[in-house]
Parts: sequence; C-alpha cells; structure tokens
Amino acid sequence: MGLDIGDRRIGVALSDPERLLASALTIIERRDSATDVQAILSLVAKHEVECIVLGLPRSLNGSIGPQAEKVQAFSEMLSRKVEVPVESWDERLSTVAAERLLIEVGMRRDKRKKHRDAIAAAFILQGYLDHLRGSAP
Repeated sequence: MGLDIGDRRIGVALSDPERLLASALTIIERRDSATDVQAILSLVAKHEVECIVLGLPRSLNGSIGPQAEKVQAFSEMLSRKVEVPVESWDERLSTVAAERLLIEVGMRRDKRKKHRDAIAAAFILQGYLDHLRGSAP
C-alpha cells in the first residue's frame, strides 16, 4: 500500500498481488491522527496489505523540511499501530506528476483535487515497486 500524506488528505494506492503495478485506490479526508490511522488500518485489513510505503516529501536538495517532519511523525505513530512494515520513499514531485497526468487526460480542475492525492500515492508506490525489482531509474 502506498500513502501520500498531506495536511488535508491521505492518498491511498495498492499494488497488484505480483507487486508489478500500483493503482490509485482512494483518498482519506484527514480528521485527526487516531481517526486517520484507524482508516488506514481498516484498509490494511480489507486488502491484506503486507507493507505500507509512505511518501517522504524531501526538499529538492534532499533535506528534510517541515512537511517531511510531519510525515515522519505520522509514520512513527502508524508503525506502532500496524503489524506490517512501514517504509518511507522519496516522493519529490509525485503530486506535480499526478497533477500533470490529470491535466493531460483533460480532467477539470474541480475534479482533479479528488483524484490527485491517490494518483500521487500510486506514483510513490510504483517507484518503490520498481526499486524492489531493480528497475528504478
């Protein structure tokens, strides 16, 4: 499972059983940490998830900024609640790539918000899956 953690939404993506292809699944509207974690745990159980990959939004120079610190704190909290490994993956520009894709397919601006975070999560998870197979750029 791939997660794109934002302040307002969490994008969620899943891979196929062979771990070849990531697909956008849903978004979780952020409420509070306990509710957010419970929603993730429910999806983990429902989809029999074996690993969670959180996008870590590093700065373009690779440093850890305020948003990345929030994601790291969420990752630590989630790790204590879930029984599967929680990994971090560099997600620089995944949201930008998701937005570009939605523009290219002609999706209206008001609709893009609903899908962008889940698609960003799919980009994050796909990068991780490609890395596992040794085919990452």
